[in-house]
Amino acid sequence: MSILSTHFLWGGAWAANQVEGAWNVDGKGLSVADVATFKPNLDLQDYAGHNHISMEKVDYAIKGENIAEFPKRRGIDLYHHFEQDIALFQEMGFKALRISIAWTRLFPSGEELEPNQDGVAFYHRLFQVMKSANIEPIVTLSHYEMPLNLAVKYNGWANRRVIDDFVRFSTVCFKEYGQYVKYWLTFNEIDSIVRHPFTSGGIIPDQIEQGKELETIYQALHYQFVASAKVTQIAHKLITGSQVGCMLTKLTTYPNTCKPQDVEKTLKRNLDNLFFSDVQVFGKYPPLVLKRFERLGLHIEMTEEDLQIIENNTVDFLSFSYYMSLTEAVSDNNEKTAGNTVMGVKNPYLPSTEWGWQIDPLGLKISLIELYDRYQIPLMIVENGMGTVDKLTEEGKVHDDYRISYFREHFKAMISAVEEGVKLLGYTSWAPIDLISASTSQMSKRYGFIYVDQDDFGRGTLKRYKKDSFEWYKKVIASNGEDLA
Repeated sequence: MSILSTHFLWGGAWAANQVEGAWNVDGKGLSVADVATFKPNLDLQDYAGHNHISMEKVDYAIKGENIAEFPKRRGIDLYHHFEQDIALFQEMGFKALRISIAWTRLFPSGEELEPNQDGVAFYHRLFQVMKSANIEPIVTLSHYEMPLNLAVKYNGWANRRVIDDFVRFSTVCFKEYGQYVKYWLTFNEIDSIVRHPFTSGGIIPDQIEQGKELETIYQALHYQFVASAKVTQIAHKLITGSQVGCMLTKLTTYPNTCKPQDVEKTLKRNLDNLFFSDVQVFGKYPPLVLKRFERLGLHIEMTEEDLQIIENNTVDFLSFSYYMSLTEAVSDNNEKTAGNTVMGVKNPYLPSTEWGWQIDPLGLKISLIELYDRYQIPLMIVENGMGTVDKLTEEGKVHDDYRISYFREHFKAMISAVEEGVKLLGYTSWAPIDLISASTSQMSKRYGFIYVDQDDFGRGTLKRYKKDSFEWYKKVIASNGEDLA
């Protein structure tokens, strides 16, 4: 008998901006994702920086003279293929599907007082199809899809007024879709605003007063904390039995050596990572973080009302992404490698993907135990997977044993953590179907159990093909994780 609960939520996850396409259909407005350009040769340093966003680049994107440069605008055209794709997920036996609701489908500029009804209707159709397939929705309210208008006009989350815009959007989502959706996430990888403030927070760096960059980012983060707490309160009020979670990029880091200086630097890096979930689970800023703000001379506006809202509206569960682990060292002479929008010291004991992400299944178990021991609330793994180059044969097959091996080892680690007492609600892979990658906007970096016939330049039929991993994951779900052969 499986150690996992009979109600365990097996499934997959995507972001609207990476799959839907139809960027200018039915009244949809531009989002920050529509500025993202195709970057096949992304420099490693861009994984940990501002991605070189400027007002000049934003203006260029708004003009949109060469649409092919912006792959997220086309996605995989899920907007017109979702019924077919949900049917494939149903065939795999999905219990859950994590999606996001594109803010600009409902509020094209972010400032409207009433939602765009065509956008509202689209998600009703999507949820109705999911319901008929007995697939539980897990919905992210903000997944790198802020209205571009709010970024240009107010510098995004750097402006307190955006809280009200987000609350208005979220309230509409709860009222319209609460009949379908029990599980909600407020901000995807809320910690990422420090690494890519435009993508996560709509902040355009060259619109910030010189020397105030870090202060502006943490001020915007504070406003996101307040907004998250406010919409958590509203969800609990409007939707009976609703569960609201926060979402963290789990950046598990090991000391490169047992040298005490490496251990100290690693400790600080891991505490930095956990700070974001600390605020949303415990309802308070960690004292060490407040002291750091003071030492750095960062003046973050936090009203008593803000702090009370955060304290009184903590999350019900913690969700997180886990793709890889890194190591940390005080020496600058170590080889570096990329990860999920981060850079770190390469671990000589781990293999890596073609994009340099280190494969560490045991790190998932370590992460689960660490998070559950710290927070003692239910956990959910909402992103985990590997981006690779897949080859479609003439017979329409994709033989991806490497993907099966990746997931098998991560599932073993996950199940082992549950055996040790971790309370885990579910697992949604990133991603169940090939999509436009987040950091590079590549199609050739494929994650799915389903192959989509489209290349990096948008050429292809968009036909869907089942990979070998499709049938394997179907078997895993049917056995509730018992059969990993």
